[in-house]
Order: sequence, then C-alpha cells, then structure tokens
Amino acid sequence: MNAKPTPDMPAQKMIFSYPIKIVDVPQSGLDISIEADAATLAALAAANGLPNIARLEAVFHVMPKGSHRFNVRGEVHARVTQICGVSLEPFESDLVESVDVDFAPAAEAAAAAAAFAALVANDAVDIALEADPPDPITDGTIDLGGLASEFLALGLDPYPRKPGVSFEPQGGRDADAADESPFSILGKLKERP
Repeated sequence: MNAKPTPDMPAQKMIFSYPIKIVDVPQSGLDISIEADAATLAALAAANGLPNIARLEAVFHVMPKGSHRFNVRGEVHARVTQICGVSLEPFESDLVESVDVDFAPAAEAAAAAAAFAALVANDAVDIALEADPPDPITDGTIDLGGLASEFLALGLDPYPRKPGVSFEPQGGRDADAADESPFSILGKLKERP
C-alpha cells in the first residue's frame, strides 16, 4: 500500500506505508507483522544512503489507550549493508530496534509537541526523564510502515565500523607521541631551532 505524503509527514516515511484504521483495533489490541518488499527495500536503502537493505520486518501490538489514544509496541528487525567509516569497505549488520510509541488525534498530538518544545526551550524538563509527546493519528490511521522506516533510520550507526577494523593513526609519529597531547607536541616543535 502506498499513501500520499501529508504536510505533517515526511516523504521518506511514505516509502514503506502500511496504514491501519484505528476503528479496526479491538479493545484487546491488534497484533500485526509487516515486511517490506524488494522495491521498498531498495528505495529505503537509497533514502538512507545505504548500499543495500536485505530485510526489513516488524512485529507490532497496537493497543487502545483511553478513548482516543493508542500505543504501538514491538520490534523492527533489519539486515543492512553499510560502509565502514575507517576502511570504506561494505559490511552487513543486523538491527533490532524496540518500539514504544503513543498516538493521539492530530490536534492533541500537536498541542503536546508544542508544550514539550516549550518546556525544553526553557530548560524546565530533563528530556531523558520525560516521555515523548504522542505521534499524530492522521485521517483515522496509524502508518506502521512509516513507523518501521523511522525506527530503521534511528537504529543506523552514523559512524559505522566493520567488526575487527580499528583506526590506526598514520604518519611519522612514534608510539610515545600518540600518548602526548597536541599542545605538548606543538611546544616541542616551537623549541626546535
């Protein structure tokens, strides 16, 4: 399923779209497993600057939380190819991201986000201790594909390193110089005739 991007939803989320209608969620909750097809994997890889994504799947439990709110919990699993920041070699890695996100009607979610932003701007809240504001329910739906795409992007290491690869400084510096501070090295250079 592909949905049209809305102004409050980035286009990248729409690459993998799996909307569910909140009216279809029973009081006991709804278990859903989703998996991206090959074309979606290729598009997500390109959008995230990756050579390849071999697999992206997610398992979610959608649960009503009060009269108009919902909670989505689960896990996103992916097999991605990244480029090592040290050796520049491609390597594969597995990602597992836990998901626990609340959803509320769009107006309520926007008001909660604005209140949260004001608290953060005034240093009135410790972000680490505060719950995130809810995501919006758009047109009576929650897009689980967009949620999986978002957590895939959040789980990517911005400085990927192939297992077993370490950074070794190159140049004419000896082992003792590696332990010195840059200022002591500059001081020695300044003392030279």
